[in-house]
Amino acid sequence: MSRDTYSYDPQEARDTSLRRRSRQRQTPTRDDRNERAGDSNSEPSAGTAREPICRPLEPERLDSPRAYSDRGQSYLLRESELRTLAEVGTFRVVTPNDLAKYVYGGDNARMERDIRRLKQASIVTDETIEVSRKKTLRVLTLTKRGHHLLRKTGRLPEEQSSYHGLVKPKEAQHDAALYRLYQKEAARIESAGGHPVRVVLDYELKRDVNRELARVPKNQDAEEERQGIAERHGLHVIDGKIPLPDLRIEYENADLEPRHVDLDLITRDYRPREVSEKARAGFGLYSPTEDAPRLSRILNDRDLTATILSL
Repeated sequence: MSRDTYSYDPQEARDTSLRRRSRQRQTPTRDDRNERAGDSNSEPSAGTAREPICRPLEPERLDSPRAYSDRGQSYLLRESELRTLAEVGTFRVVTPNDLAKYVYGGDNARMERDIRRLKQASIVTDETIEVSRKKTLRVLTLTKRGHHLLRKTGRLPEEQSSYHGLVKPKEAQHDAALYRLYQKEAARIESAGGHPVRVVLDYELKRDVNRELARVPKNQDAEEERQGIAERHGLHVIDGKIPLPDLRIEYENADLEPRHVDLDLITRDYRPREVSEKARAGFGLYSPTEDAPRLSRILNDRDLTATILSL
């Protein structure tokens, strides 16, 4: 399902306590490898990089729990459980299958034991939602308690936003796929000697862009103001609108220079105009393997040069 280009979507569950601080930092430049657009509005600080995507967990027998306290309540959490909280909180919604693959190295049984303990502690929710008449999807999200505990553990990089709760069940399948998209792109970044530092979901960009757009006067200078807003957020104005990516990865390249890459997951449900808009905005495009041929034809018909990577 495609998304509104810059419609307001309030996110009360988002952790906003660190966002104001980030605006005072030097901006990372575009991803030169893919000719992404402009500057972002924050630079990750030293020592705040995300976990390397392929760092294996310790064997379960060696993964001893540690005590954490929050609001007068104590929790015993293993390293694997902390990593699970961090991934689910960062991406809002993650499927157990993806979590087992990317965090637990394929050890589904260990993942299920951890999820069971986290559910019993009312830290994580485990839901099965209907995505079509014939298909359901099992998804994990943090509870409000789990979200607050995650911030108290200091597990996330300082400027990484985190989330709890399932806001739009109809978009859960699309949103959960962004975790796989991140894993694919992060592997490309790491193979080039870089490392991801911060993940920015569209909720965050949408909130900040719309806040500035709401202050633009309806006069002859509006177009110039809109262009300035887009540039400040490392984005482009396309046909009078500011397209937003599903996901932005801020990272440091092999020379420790700050960069970012904007990514979008497009599917067969996207109209040709929307596919064209995303390509012209300079986003890195991913799609389900079965949708890629049709989407590539749309780009070819419009004489647009862009590579669609399979998810």
